[in-house]
Amino acid sequence: MKKLSTIIATLCITFSYAQKVSDYKYIALPEKFSGFKNDQYKMDVLLSKTLKQKQYVVVSGNRSMWTAEANSNPCSVLNADVINDSGFLRNKVVLEFKDCNGKVVASQKGSTSIKEFEAGFQDALKQALFTVPVSFPKNIETSQVAVQEIHPSEPAKEVSVQKVESSTTQSGKYTNGKVSLQKVQIDDTQFILVESNSSVPFATFKSTSKNDTFKVRLKSGESTIGYYENGNIVIEMPKGNDDYSKEVFTLK
Repeated sequence: MKKLSTIIATLCITFSYAQKVSDYKYIALPEKFSGFKNDQYKMDVLLSKTLKQKQYVVVSGNRSMWTAEANSNPCSVLNADVINDSGFLRNKVVLEFKDCNGKVVASQKGSTSIKEFEAGFQDALKQALFTVPVSFPKNIETSQVAVQEIHPSEPAKEVSVQKVESSTTQSGKYTNGKVSLQKVQIDDTQFILVESNSSVPFATFKSTSKNDTFKVRLKSGESTIGYYENGNIVIEMPKGNDDYSKEVFTLK
C-alpha cells in the first residue's frame, strides 16, 4: 500500500516524466553517477535491473558499446544519471534523464531515513524509480532535435485544446476476482493498472484512434489490446499460439 501511495502522490509532479521517458527504447547508464566518488552502493545494478523490468534496453554510456540500431540514431537513446543530493539526516538522490542534446527530459527525487549508505541510497533510488513508466518506444529521429526557425513577421497560431471528460476515465480499484489493481490516470492519452505491492505497472494503456480502445503493454513485456466494456476494463490476454483470453476487470 505504501508503494501505491507513493506512485499516486508523485504522478502529479512527474506528468512529463511519464509522458516522455516511455517514448524511448534505449537508456544509457554512465560509468559513474554524479556526486559519488568511489562507491555507487550497487545503485547501478538496481537501476539497470529495474529499467530492464520495465522493458527498456540498458546500454553503456560508452557509445562504442552500443548496438548498431542505437548507434545509427543516437537521439533514440536517453541518458540516465543518479545524483547525490544527500542532506545531514537523510540519504537523498535525484534520478535524472537527459536527451541527446543534454536537455533534462525528467527528474525525480527520492529520499530515505535509512542512514546506512548502501541500504539508504538504494532505498532512495527505489522511491525515485516508482513512477518510471514501462517503455512504449516511438521512432525518435535525429531530425526531430533540429531547432525550428521562427519568423517574427508571421503571426503566432492560436491552438485551442478541449479536454474531454468521460466517465470511462474514472480512477479507482479494479479486480478480476484474482488480483486487485489500482487505475492511475497519467494524462488524457494513457493510464496504468498497478498492484499495491509492485513498482512495475501490471499493464500500461495508450489510447488509439478508436474511442475507448487502447494499446496495452503488460508487465511481462507482451503487447496486446484493451478496451472499455460496460464500464469494465477488458484486456485480451495472450495465451500463446495466437490465442487470447478475455480478462475483465470490474470497478470495486
